[in-house]
Amino acid sequence: MASENDAVKFFREPAAGEKIAFAKDEKNPGKFVFTMPQPPNFDRVEDERRHRKQRLVAAFRIFSKLGLDEGVGGHLTCRDPEYPELFWVNPFGTSFGCITIKDLILVDHQGTVVYGKSPLNAAAFVIHSKIHAARSDAVAACHSHSMYGKAFSSLARTVLPMTQDACMFYNDHALFPGFNGVVADEAEGERMAETLAGNKALILQNHGLLTVGGSVDEAAFWFIALDRSCQAQLLAEAAGIPTCISDEVAADSHKTVGSALSGWFNFQPYYQLITKEQPDILNVDEEDGKLEL
Repeated sequence: MASENDAVKFFREPAAGEKIAFAKDEKNPGKFVFTMPQPPNFDRVEDERRHRKQRLVAAFRIFSKLGLDEGVGGHLTCRDPEYPELFWVNPFGTSFGCITIKDLILVDHQGTVVYGKSPLNAAAFVIHSKIHAARSDAVAACHSHSMYGKAFSSLARTVLPMTQDACMFYNDHALFPGFNGVVADEAEGERMAETLAGNKALILQNHGLLTVGGSVDEAAFWFIALDRSCQAQLLAEAAGIPTCISDEVAADSHKTVGSALSGWFNFQPYYQLITKEQPDILNVDEEDGKLEL
């Protein structure tokens, strides 16, 4: 059984006298290989459920700390490991900075709250139910009205490969064009899912950003990184014309910085910081992993 802190301990302790050294690429002797830890595995579904929910709470707290939330807008979801047709989501109207593991509600693809007694944001259901239904690989999805994301979305463009970090999204995000008002129409959610296709992110014109991932950690980090890439491009274009990275180098960089493992790993420093500053996030028990429907 993996514990809540397994993913933080990353690497094994070196044996006595052992020296840590970089591995080299066998095909390219002059290049070094990045060695990254792996996400935890779980023997019991209850442990995995508790882990996903706890990471979701941490993501909400991080979004709040970074100012990525606004009012009652925004929703982060994760699929239940035992019932993949159901997803956990924040209750409508609760501050991201105050959400606890016991506040989360469980929803089906018809918009019914099957666990919990708090109200559901209609937009959360319309958008996330269609995304999760269309993307079986999407364990988590994040959408919020972040400042730089919504400012950039008004330009109706995708992010340029002008920095190493922007290469995370090279040929891996799309623009959802047009704005038809607050999302309350299931057909709008279906169009978002179609536009997302196999990408990790969407720029919703005049609205904001949406990201998905194979874990809560991954999806949350992609959102943070995309919002900052929007900020970087807005700053660069305010000063002049950015010099972009070549397609070849951007594509090659994407293989490393844009991988699912990279997304998961990059979330860990945020998790370490938020749990140190707000240790109540770690207050989980056996009951938080159980589910009786």
